Amino acid sequence: QVQLVESGGGLVEAGGSLRLSCAASGRTFRRATMGWFRQPPGKEREFVAVISWSGSSTVYSDSVKGRFTISRGNAANTPLVYLQMNNLKPEDTAVYYCAAKYTWDDFTTEGTYNYWGQGTQVTVSS
Repeated sequence: QVQLVESGGGLVEAGGSLRLSCAASGRTFRRATMGWFRQPPGKEREFVAVISWSGSSTVYSDSVKGRFTISRGNAANTPLVYLQMNNLKPEDTAVYYCAAKYTWDDFTTEGTYNYWGQGTQVTVSS
């Protein structure tokens, strides 16, 4: 069974940092475009960041640009992708999901991703 599993969420004060990880099982995603999405309470899921399979290209939503960094863990037995989140704000509170696809197009649209994790909760207190 193919799975993506996020970890690293938790409760943090505003201004703090967290690093999310996304690991895979059942399939290799080393050539996949990897994205992070989030779903704030009572809202729809939204794009956060994406990284190309080589790691050479990254794109961020305006709301996290300059605060979040997406990176790949391309060594064996390491998570596929990370999301370093700095200077967290209460509005960053959401369930964060990683997702995978094998094309580099329309990467802000969740419907174009083929694989999803179950999500990890991030709560930022004011």
